[in-house]
Amino acid sequence: MHLGGAVVVHDDPVTRDWPSPSATVRELFRRGAEIALDPRADWVAELHRASLSGAGMRPVAEDPVLAEATRRANLANLLHWAAANVQRPGERVPVDLGPEVLEASRDLVRRGLDHSGLDAYRTAQGVAWRRWMEICFRLTEDPGELRELLDVSALSITTFIDDTVAAVSARMSAERAELTRGAHAERRAAVSLLLEGAPLGRARAEAQLGYGLTGPHTAVIVWGGSGPGVSEQLEAAAEATMRASGAARRLTVVAGATALWVWLPVGRAPEVDAVAAGLSTAPDVRVAIGRPGTDVDGFRRSHLDAATTQQMLARLTSPQQVARHEDVQLVALLTSQPTRADEFLADTLGGLLGADPETQLMVLTYVRELGNATRTAQRLYTHRNTVLRRLARADELLPRPLADDVLAVAAALEVLRWRGRAG
Repeated sequence: MHLGGAVVVHDDPVTRDWPSPSATVRELFRRGAEIALDPRADWVAELHRASLSGAGMRPVAEDPVLAEATRRANLANLLHWAAANVQRPGERVPVDLGPEVLEASRDLVRRGLDHSGLDAYRTAQGVAWRRWMEICFRLTEDPGELRELLDVSALSITTFIDDTVAAVSARMSAERAELTRGAHAERRAAVSLLLEGAPLGRARAEAQLGYGLTGPHTAVIVWGGSGPGVSEQLEAAAEATMRASGAARRLTVVAGATALWVWLPVGRAPEVDAVAAGLSTAPDVRVAIGRPGTDVDGFRRSHLDAATTQQMLARLTSPQQVARHEDVQLVALLTSQPTRADEFLADTLGGLLGADPETQLMVLTYVRELGNATRTAQRLYTHRNTVLRRLARADELLPRPLADDVLAVAAALEVLRWRGRAG
């Protein structure tokens, strides 16, 4: 294998004699690993972008839960490799199937995306190698030392990724075998077919799901949290959402270590405040609610709406814990391309984009109250003169007077509200 000028003969890593680098190169390796152990934020961001950018990774990149699990696994592997080389520089790094790596692999298997997930290791390897070469070239200018350091480094990185992919693949196979047994497996398989629009008889699907497909459905995605107790928090959030909707039962599918897919047999989405009130014991859990639908098409569409809402919350890093598709449909559309969304905000709001949150909220409330300053003051528990004064200030900041651009300004401020900057 040829990596950045370093030539490595890549035979079976199990039987290959591992080279013993010189004492000088071992020290260089250790110093470089110490730098890698505290990676720059832009390096980590590049690593994540690359691992999620492949054509086969699109379903993973578009799912906030799967994407975050992949990022955690990436960082865990990077830090493990670096820490191992601080302690034993230049030696073969053992695989570390820690919770971050195992959770990511399990989630991918549950979604049927395990082969795509393995691609992330290869694309991340390329970025890691380029960044590691930058470190190596800063460590020494001696051609002989640099050549030996790069040779050992290429062998170390390639072997570590090969060993990791092999170990993860084996665990995925075991997980896949486990998922093919029992009622949970049947439920996941039936839901996947329904969401894909595959031909599946209603009676058979209902028998596998234990859930009727005739009538209304409101889909919910519950996700977030990490560490011990996360499954209990997710379950508690799903139960709170069901109670808030008035439903007597629910269909729940485990979509990953930190995500549940839920369907409620109700024709009206639960109120946001009612759901949020039930999440006091699960502050890190988020809930995305789709529009209600009817029968099989509604079952599918409501879930896709919930997924769109989930993606929007993740894309905007929104502080909101609960969101309904019907409340964020416009914002989701406006922010589907982040760069264009930023341009829209800047062009529409001008100086109001950087104004204090109170002024932004006042303008948004004024628009919602159809330009009635008295009702705006009552809504915000302030004096009418304060409203008028802030409106005048907003007109000074806006590129165009509010009255001439009211719809665009309202849409832009709604985006800011979900980004946590206007209320």
